[in-house]
Order: sequence, then C-alpha cells, then structure tokens
Amino acid sequence: MIEMTEQLSEHVRVTRACETIGVSRSALYRSRQRVRPTGQPASTSRSSPSRALSVAEKAEIQTLLNSERFQDCAPREVYATLLDEGQYHCSWRTMYRILSEHDEVRERRNQLRHPAYARPELLATRPNQLWSWDITKLRGPAKWTYYYLYAMLDVYSRYMVGWMIAERELAELGKELNAQTCAKQDIQPGELTIHADRGGAMKAKSVALLMADLGVNKTHSRPHVSNDNPYSEAQFKTLKYYPTYPGRFGSLADARQWAHDFFSWYNHEHHHSGLGLLTPADVHYGRAEAVLAQRQMVMQQAYERYPERFVNGPPRLPELPAAVWINSPQTGTEMSRTAQNEVAQHVVTGTENESDTRIAH
Repeated sequence: MIEMTEQLSEHVRVTRACETIGVSRSALYRSRQRVRPTGQPASTSRSSPSRALSVAEKAEIQTLLNSERFQDCAPREVYATLLDEGQYHCSWRTMYRILSEHDEVRERRNQLRHPAYARPELLATRPNQLWSWDITKLRGPAKWTYYYLYAMLDVYSRYMVGWMIAERELAELGKELNAQTCAKQDIQPGELTIHADRGGAMKAKSVALLMADLGVNKTHSRPHVSNDNPYSEAQFKTLKYYPTYPGRFGSLADARQWAHDFFSWYNHEHHHSGLGLLTPADVHYGRAEAVLAQRQMVMQQAYERYPERFVNGPPRLPELPAAVWINSPQTGTEMSRTAQNEVAQHVVTGTENESDTRIAH
C-alpha cells in the first residue's frame, strides 16, 4: 500500500494519493525515513530549489534592509518603496525570512542597553542606622494643584525623624531636609545609610554631594520596583488612610498643621504592630526595654491573680524584632557573617533627647 501511494504521489499531490489508496500521510512520511532496501537511509534534507536566492543575493538584501535608509521600515514598506523605484529583489515575505535567519525581526537600530540593577539588601539592627525617604503628593484646594510631602523614616524604629511640606518637588529642598535631619539626630560620619527610590530629587547631584560631605551612605531602589522602598510606601498608606486625612487641603498652612498633628500621634502614640506594639518614639529613644519590662510585670501579676484564664501558661508579650531588612536574603541562602554579628550583638540604644525633628518650609 505504501509503495502504491509512493508511485501515485509522483503524479498527484500527496494528500490526494493518500486519500485514494487509504493510507495516512504520517505512515507515508514514516516509511520515507526508514532504511531503503538498498541499505541507504532516506535523505531527510531538502535540496535547495533552483529558484531560491543565492547566498550573495540574501546578503545583499540583508544589507539593504539594515541600511540607514530602511532600518526604520518594515519589509512591506521596503518592498513597496523599491517597486515604486523600479526595483525588485524578492517578495516581502522572503525579506522577513532573511531577517529571521539572522534574528533581526525586531528593532534593527542600536538600542540603549539598560544595566542590570542589583537588588538592595539592607539591614538595620538599631535606630539611626538605616533611613528611608520618599516624596508623596497631597491634593491642594483646586484640581491639578498639589503639595509635596518629604518624609524621612528610620527603618528600625519607624520613627519619622524629619519631614517637610512644600509646593514643589526640588532637589534643593531634599538636600535641606537631609542636612537638617542629620544635624538634629547628631549623625556621625559612617554610621548611617539613607535609602530612596530613583526620583529626581533623590538622585540629584547636590543631594549626593551633601551625603558624601556628611559621611552618609546612599542606596537606591531598582527602577519601577516599589517593593525596594517598602517602609516609606507603607507609612504613606498609614498617613492617607488616617481617619482625619482630608481629600484635599485648603492651603499649604493647613497641610502643614495637619501633618504636624499626625506625625506627633504617629511617633508618640501609635502602637506599631511591627514593633511589638511599642511606639516609634519608645524604640527610637531607647525606652523599649523598660516599657516591655513594665508590661511583662503587669501580665505576670494578672497571671498570678487569674492563672486559670491563661490556658497556655505564663503570658509572653510580643518582642521587639532584633533586625529589620529591606529585601532580606532569599530563603535558603546564608546571611553574611557581618550581618550575623550585627544581629547577635544588637542592643536597643538611643538618646533620651526627644527634640522635635519636624521641619516645615
């Protein structure tokens, strides 16, 4: 049956021959791959048709398509343009095939190659070791009017160490915020890292030079990766979901007064779930251990008075995290020895000076 189909396929199409004899095309093709009676395997390579373009002609067409004149044009456009000029090299489909052979069915001009940005992995084991800052918009009294909130957050304690509200987003204002906040927190050279995204004010040369003068290290998020600056983003959500947050502010003074009241509450009254229900000020200024000890004493007294109400034994309060990460190492990878030592030697320290670090311009 296969031999009859082979003979018939020499005169009609393969599909028609298979239908006439009652043989599937797959069986016919499999038989062609088997060893022939002469002992020679069937050839699987297709010979080049006599009408095919030569190697030189293909190279000429490829050069033409990549020329300065046609590098921005699709093969169809090149084909039509050449026809209008009285030239014909090949069909536009063949042009596509020639480009595909050289992996050039794409933008053929030299393109800017963006560098691979490293994933920032930052560790904080005490206050004033790692800060995060960002800028967010606050709606003004009319449509398309905004005020800009500059906020500097201590990552370990979540304390808002400095903030300001202005009518514009400027690098000079960011520089002023950094300088005054570092001065009020008495930052010494080499002890602080400030992390930010890649906004214009954050990447400005004047801000970078200031940080270099202050001995402050700086890091940036990867482009378009908001998770690289999570603490500032989370703080802005807390701010904008606060019950008294207005949809719009009537004036710049109105925005500054509201922010003053909010950050006072946030720093000194808000019991943060990520800090063992301590306030940011307690952690930032070294009162965490005393507050936790006082709470534990209260819980112990309650346990001694009503032990039956504590079915799991003596109560244990949430603890203050020993370390806070921005992008902690992946699960299964080892933490660096330096990071291990910092966590092991961690002691909640700080100064009792609770000077007001709120900045408004």
